[in-house]
Amino acid sequence: MKTKLTRNRFFVYVIWFAFAWVLLFLVWRSVPYIQGFFSFKPDALPRTVAARGDLAADEKATIELFEKSRDSVVYITTKTLVRDLWTRNAFTVPRGTGSGFIWDKSGHVITNYHVIQGASEAIVKLSDGRDSRAALVGASPSHDIAVLKIAIGFESPSPIPLGTSHNLKVGQKVFAIGNPFGLDWTLTTGIISALDRSLGGNGATIEHLIQTDAAINPGNSGGPLLDSAGRLIGITTAIFSPSGASAGIGFAVPVDTVNRVVPQLIQSGKYIRPALGIEADEGFNERMKRLLKLNGIFILRVSQGSAADRAGLKGADIYPDGRIVPGDIITAVDGTKVDTVSKLLARLDDQVVGNTVKLTIVREGKTLEIPVTLQPGA
Repeated sequence: MKTKLTRNRFFVYVIWFAFAWVLLFLVWRSVPYIQGFFSFKPDALPRTVAARGDLAADEKATIELFEKSRDSVVYITTKTLVRDLWTRNAFTVPRGTGSGFIWDKSGHVITNYHVIQGASEAIVKLSDGRDSRAALVGASPSHDIAVLKIAIGFESPSPIPLGTSHNLKVGQKVFAIGNPFGLDWTLTTGIISALDRSLGGNGATIEHLIQTDAAINPGNSGGPLLDSAGRLIGITTAIFSPSGASAGIGFAVPVDTVNRVVPQLIQSGKYIRPALGIEADEGFNERMKRLLKLNGIFILRVSQGSAADRAGLKGADIYPDGRIVPGDIITAVDGTKVDTVSKLLARLDDQVVGNTVKLTIVREGKTLEIPVTLQPGA
């Protein structure tokens, strides 16, 4: 009987102990509310702003670069013409957006070819809010460059100062201005992460591209890529991203290419590539490289009367039974090795019609150097 009373008393103590702890816990959690209820409540006033001090030197430089350059950057919206299936009435619908920049005082605007490809109408919006319908002057799909023309009136925005791209270095700071996702005049910064990249697009491979980790998103296409001096060094053209948003890998057409292509587009509406006057096929080239274990460009045919013909280059002999006897194999242009047709075209594209290049070729196992004066291409 005594043991039973002792056990009951123990359980009572445990219950009281637990109750006391719960009560103390509730009191402890209620202290802030109790203090707030009984404390004096002064009038709510804004806090005093702490002095910020001067901006850092690099911040000032970035702000100045953006303010000087943004007026030269434009926002491009495109429309396409469609026809109603039943009524046969034609009307325009929005197609897409992109960026561009003022090239000169005459109102020429540079953007990517893919920004205006397939569009029936393009509207260019300047930084001061003016809208102008643009006319297509010329385009080079193989470089993803297009030139538009707008009426700018008496107040022409200043063109962006021109830089150069042949001496760029990996690690250099770069700045991209554009309209990502249709947001007006956005600045992103980064560095050059690689040079001389290749990218397939519009049925051709674009060579010599600048790679950057500056955030580039849909709508940035056609906008300028600037160096830290605010000079144009490229046109942002594409991103590598499985999701369609910036993944830190963007590409820009180098300004040296732009400065070579754009004047021709303005003058004649098209770009004439420097050429050798030969035929080469990427598929045939890859098969021959695997078969002969030799890197280079296997000349398929030499056009009669062409620059290559005058220089004595020889194409392959193809017999009715399917046998192929290789002709000359181009392995370098001016000492720079080439192993694909696109790389050969890119090396020639660095020249102008009338220049003479030195081709390193392999003929019947012997290495020769042959000068060829470039002719206008197709």
